[in-house]
Amino acid sequence: MLTLFKSKPLLTESEVAWLVDTFVWACEHFDGQYFLSNTQIIEPTGQYFPDQVTSVEQMAQTVFKRVRDYAGLQAWPLQLVGPANLPAQQNMPVFSFADTMRGESAMLNVQPPHNVLLSYNPNQINQPQDLVASFAGSLATVMIYQKGALPPGGEQQVAAASDALACFMGFGVMMSNTVYQFKGGCGSCYNPYANRQAALSEAQTVFMHALVCYFKPQVDGKKHLKPHLKSVYKKAKKQIESYISDSPNPVLLMLKEQSHA
Repeated sequence: MLTLFKSKPLLTESEVAWLVDTFVWACEHFDGQYFLSNTQIIEPTGQYFPDQVTSVEQMAQTVFKRVRDYAGLQAWPLQLVGPANLPAQQNMPVFSFADTMRGESAMLNVQPPHNVLLSYNPNQINQPQDLVASFAGSLATVMIYQKGALPPGGEQQVAAASDALACFMGFGVMMSNTVYQFKGGCGSCYNPYANRQAALSEAQTVFMHALVCYFKPQVDGKKHLKPHLKSVYKKAKKQIESYISDSPNPVLLMLKEQSHA
């Protein structure tokens, strides 16, 4: 029997394959066990960002520390500086960890000669979800180059893999919410310079967020998504469930067994 109104999948097979491969790559290189045991789905609420601030600089530093800690990078030699103090180029210092690379128990083998410097876009101060997502993406990029493990597709996919890794670390809600910003009815309120630069499409980002949430079954991953993204999330979830049920990948099978036990 022919189905006249069969719904189209959210993503193509090649898009799904790359995103799932990148998720597996993240598990293998950035501590899949930490992901399973410790990663939270970070939401744009006072529960996760309860701080009161009185200046642009204080807000940037406060949000950065929250994002860094939620990512499990407390032990990493990272320093946030003002935009004027960020050098045009910097060398990635060489450093390694005694055991695990993420979490409160992570310990550097040797303190590197200098910190990795990061900065922020002052235009994003009034768009905190963009600020959080931008920090998460920047930290993900630092992690990729520190580890020296290129994602599926190689160097040309680092920007997209950074977005995916930020979702892997639990920031998928805000990564999804900030792919596109709509002007709304008040043009004077819209600041294009405050929008983060996304490498994944909106559907791809929501898919990666939904994939992360698949292994966090106690979390409602769509609760804090923008209204128009909730249906996208449902389509992603349906496609993910179908894909994983047919996948022989041992990493996915292990994560499914442990997270759905």
